[in-house]
Amino acid sequence: MVRIRLARRGRKKAAMYDIVVADAKAPRDGRFIEKLGTYNPTSNPTKIVLNVDKAVKWLLNGAQPTDTTRSILSHEGVLMRKHLQVGVIKGAITQEVADERFEAWKQEKLGRVETKKGGLDKKQADAKLAQLEAERKVNEARAAAIAKKYVVEEAPAAEPAAEEAAAPAEEAAE
Repeated sequence: MVRIRLARRGRKKAAMYDIVVADAKAPRDGRFIEKLGTYNPTSNPTKIVLNVDKAVKWLLNGAQPTDTTRSILSHEGVLMRKHLQVGVIKGAITQEVADERFEAWKQEKLGRVETKKGGLDKKQADAKLAQLEAERKVNEARAAAIAKKYVVEEAPAAEPAAEEAAAPAEEAAE
């Protein structure tokens, strides 16, 4: 049996995966028939580079994806493309209609991805503004404490000088 699965690479705690077609009995990181692309789950959003045409060819030839690769293939539209291609093979639709439907699906998907990226950027910007606001409040509190400390120390020294200045003014008035 031929499987479409992930082969791990990358360093410790920073995994990257190759999407490969391999015999089911071959080891996870061992021999494979063909490399279809890469998957990087550590980036946000995840980065997937995939040769859709090769993946569809292997699916049509009977390769079975694992659960994780099935979700990746679905996310990238490979399963949708395979579904449309089966319709073309059976004669239900023409190749032009299938390509048109796939492009419409792809544009809708791109819109959703861009919305998510915009939301992530806005979320990061809001978090940064909140952090700067918190820092500003802490700095103002420190400045107020320092100013209060100096005002308290200067006030007793200023009062006797004010009394001395008031006393000669009273004597001169008499």
